[in-house]
Amino acid sequence: MYAIVEMAGQQFKVAKDQKVYVHRLQTEEGKKVTFDKVFLLDDNGNVTVGAPVIDGAAVEAKVVKHLRGDKVIVFHKKRRKGYRKKNGHRQSLTEIVVESIVAKGAKKAAPAKAKAAAPKKEAAPKAAPTPNKAPAKAKADDLKKIEGIGPKIASTLADAGITTFAALAKATPEKISEIIAEVRGNHVTDTWPQQAQMAADGKWDELKKWQDELDGGKA
Repeated sequence: MYAIVEMAGQQFKVAKDQKVYVHRLQTEEGKKVTFDKVFLLDDNGNVTVGAPVIDGAAVEAKVVKHLRGDKVIVFHKKRRKGYRKKNGHRQSLTEIVVESIVAKGAKKAAPAKAKAAAPKKEAAPKAAPTPNKAPAKAKADDLKKIEGIGPKIASTLADAGITTFAALAKATPEKISEIIAEVRGNHVTDTWPQQAQMAADGKWDELKKWQDELDGGKA
C-alpha cells in the first residue's frame, strides 16, 4: 500500500516504514506528525483518487531528527570580465519515518476555538469619554525589494509578523528558512538580513550595487 501525499509543500510517494526527507518541520524530534493532504491511495491495486484530496485519509509519521542537506555548490562566471564567484548552500531538512497510512477515519486537526466571552454586567450609563487615538502601527515595507523575495514569501513573512526591513534584519537566516519552509522552491536566505538592514538604513545605492551581484539572494 502506498500513498501520494503533500508534506511541507512537496508531494511524495510513500509507503509504511519508509524514510522521507522533507523541508524543516516545526515538530520536535520524537513527536508524531499527521499529513492529511492525501491525493491518491493504492491498496494492492485498489486505487482511490481524491478531488483534490481523499476525505478521511492521512499519513502518520514520526520525526526522527532535524538536519541539513548536502552542500550544493553554485558557481557564477561572466565571460571576458574576470568575474567568478563560488558559493555553497545546505538546505534545512527533517527526517521522518512513515508509521502508517490511514485510508478512512483520520481526524483532522481542529482549529482552535475562540473562548466564549463572559456575560457582561449591565452598568449605569456614563458620560462618553473623549476618544483616544490608537497608537500608530509601523508602516509595512515592501519586502519584495530584497533580492530573492517574491510575493508569496513576502506574504508568508507578513503572516509571521515580519512586515518591515528592520524586523527582517533582526531575524536569522535559519529562522527565516523555518518560516518559509512550506513555500515551494529552493530559497537561500543567507543575505536577506544584511540586505534588509541596508534598506532600513536607506542605503539604496549600495544595496542596488550589491544586488546586481546576487542571484536569488545568493552571495
